[in-house]
Amino acid sequence: MPEPAVPRPISGLRWRMIALVFLATAINYIDRQSISLLFPVLGRPSELNISALQYARIGTVLLLAYMFSQSISGKFYDRFGSRIGFSVSIVVWSIAAMGQSLITGFASFATLTFFLGFGEAGNWPGAAKVVAEWFPARERALGMAIFNSGAALGSVLAPPFIVTLQLLLGWRIAFFCAGALGLLWLAAWLAFYRSPESHPRITAEELALIREGRPPNLGARPSSRWKALLRRREVWAILVARFLVDPLWWFFVLWLPDYLSKARGLSLKQIGMFAWAPYLAASLGSLFGGWLSGRLIGAGWSVNRARKTVIAIAACLTPAGLLVARAETPTAALALIAVVLFGFQMWISNVQTLPGDFFADATVGSVAGLGGTGAAMGSMLFTLSTGWVVTHFSYGPVLAAAGLLAPAGTIALFLLAGTIRRIEYSGEISK
Repeated sequence: MPEPAVPRPISGLRWRMIALVFLATAINYIDRQSISLLFPVLGRPSELNISALQYARIGTVLLLAYMFSQSISGKFYDRFGSRIGFSVSIVVWSIAAMGQSLITGFASFATLTFFLGFGEAGNWPGAAKVVAEWFPARERALGMAIFNSGAALGSVLAPPFIVTLQLLLGWRIAFFCAGALGLLWLAAWLAFYRSPESHPRITAEELALIREGRPPNLGARPSSRWKALLRRREVWAILVARFLVDPLWWFFVLWLPDYLSKARGLSLKQIGMFAWAPYLAASLGSLFGGWLSGRLIGAGWSVNRARKTVIAIAACLTPAGLLVARAETPTAALALIAVVLFGFQMWISNVQTLPGDFFADATVGSVAGLGGTGAAMGSMLFTLSTGWVVTHFSYGPVLAAAGLLAPAGTIALFLLAGTIRRIEYSGEISK
């Protein structure tokens, strides 16, 4: 019998792996954005009559699911690997997104939104783990930036895609079609994704590059137990920074269509035409932040100096949000929001590399999940506050508060983290 053919090695396989995660993240945000884009329709008395306060509670339910799921998902990915982890996450969120086509009111909407958030939350610790496994330190920020730009791309594609479906076929079909995208992605993921050590098509040169500069496993094997991890100041640095800064992103994800509708007077069609622009800027910010960090490391800067420099520059851009409420035209307001989201994605593309910068691969998913838990907690509190402030006052105070979050979070990050370097494990983090 002839021997089975050996698969031909593929050069640069890691870029194909991150491309898959990029697409999953884009789909994640199309599904998520469908909620905010369709809220102006669902709020009509002729439809489901969802109020602003009820919508704030639905957004809070989404973030509550994120809070619970981030840490659980991170441990799940560390235990079962990225291939199984992503498969479970996307099945859960896709079915929930498709199920939103059947909602009849607040209760069913909130329930399915919880499961949507629970599944979607796994995307972030999973992506951090994929990047840590597949990329050397000098390329890690760029890998994070590429996957993170999927969030911005999904937000760019969602307004025209969802609004067009709604206008032509109704909001129920829009929900269903958005959710079905994830199941199409799953087939490609299962066919192609493996870890670097087990992938049949990786070259020896690329595997050596991926392991470049990684120290041998010294001492006890690192653990993903929360109690052990929470004794580390580096974990608290990530958690607190994301608690303070991630609400900035979630505010615009959940409230931008409503802001453009109520405060700027745009119709649903106009929102579909223009709401994508700030997210295009966000995508560019993610890529620029990852590229700049990697370029500085390649030029001889330490990981510590490069990451902190890019994070600090990014934090200085987000206070542009203080001017949004005073912008004279919707175009000017969108331009300022674009600056804010450019800065945020530049910031987060580097902060999300920190679990991989500090910790070994076996722990990255859990640390990233704890960071995501902090992000969800802060975003949940900010979303609840937004609903109350918007109902009783206006968007002005919320926009002003959001503009100050990144500088505050960056100060906390630098004070708590100390020097960014790989931690050598001892008995304090062991199984």
